[in-house]
Amino acid sequence: MPNRNATDYAAVTDYLFGLKARGAKFGIDRMALLADQLGHPERAVPCVHVAGTNGKGSVSAMLDAILHAAGWHTGLYTSPHLVKLGERVQVDRRILSEDEITAYTHELRPVAEKLAAANADHHPSFFEFMTAMAFLQFARKHCDLSVIEVGLGGRLDATNIVTPLVSVITSISMDHCEYLGSEIEKIAAEKAGIIKPGRPVVIGRMPAVAERVIRGIAMEHGAPVVSVMAEFGEDVARYPTTNLECDYQRWNAATATLAVRALGAPWNIAAAAVADGLQHVNWPGRWQRVRVDGRLTILDASHNPEGAQVLDANLAHLVAETGRAPVVVTGALGPMRARALLETVAHHAREIHLVVPHQARACSH
Repeated sequence: MPNRNATDYAAVTDYLFGLKARGAKFGIDRMALLADQLGHPERAVPCVHVAGTNGKGSVSAMLDAILHAAGWHTGLYTSPHLVKLGERVQVDRRILSEDEITAYTHELRPVAEKLAAANADHHPSFFEFMTAMAFLQFARKHCDLSVIEVGLGGRLDATNIVTPLVSVITSISMDHCEYLGSEIEKIAAEKAGIIKPGRPVVIGRMPAVAERVIRGIAMEHGAPVVSVMAEFGEDVARYPTTNLECDYQRWNAATATLAVRALGAPWNIAAAAVADGLQHVNWPGRWQRVRVDGRLTILDASHNPEGAQVLDANLAHLVAETGRAPVVVTGALGPMRARALLETVAHHAREIHLVVPHQARACSH
């Protein structure tokens, strides 16, 4: 006899991923309507809102680790998940369980259908369902503070119904151009859409033209800007250390450090908690070294041209470290991403094995 809970969860995930198959929906109006029907759980817990082309997941994980080290009860919302759907919504790094996802879906589905009955375009998307689950979970678990990662862009992202204590923009480069535009200035403006009046903004390392756009939008909102480059400069040796490997993670660590400083009172995160948190970050799939049958295997989620530049340096270092070229197994979503990654991998790999991710946007062989 099948497990009733497992069968129910399978039906729930079929429903949720069926929403995803309908395609992306951008704009915050639907999310605002859903939040209103739920009593605005996004207002129950203070948050830090994190956007950026690269590094936003790592910075979010670092912020969560620092806050946990300081003794705060934290919520963390990130995307996408690597293995389990519940990874997206975590409280004190405990992922949302299958039973919780099932219960939340049963709770949210009638609300979604009510909204859709009034206007078919108001039916929440997959990402909006998950965002609602995050807000409800953090409110019901009485989190002290949450870290909310933007899904895509910023201005029109479902998470942008929050009014954060601090807004963070980790980096700006070319990605998701079909949605955000093909110019750095346009992408920067979309990311800067998370800036709220009077709330401090922390920016990571980025092109000068992107920084000018963000500073201009911040000035319009009366939002003070704190810059990693202004604080730490070019020399990576001046940047905070972290247990996550590679120089770019030290850039991310600096961004997270400035973000917790910007929180101010009553949070007042001590320097010792910052250092401790940065040495205990749990964020898989970012140049992560594991052993498979005794062999070194590196898992990495580089997925755009800026990420390919970092990957190039990492692979060169790996070849120098091991004395041999690696065997690479890779797949990509979209031709622009595939081109940048494959050109980089081809410079270093002994063999390349192409796989097709189980995603609608995946490149074929």
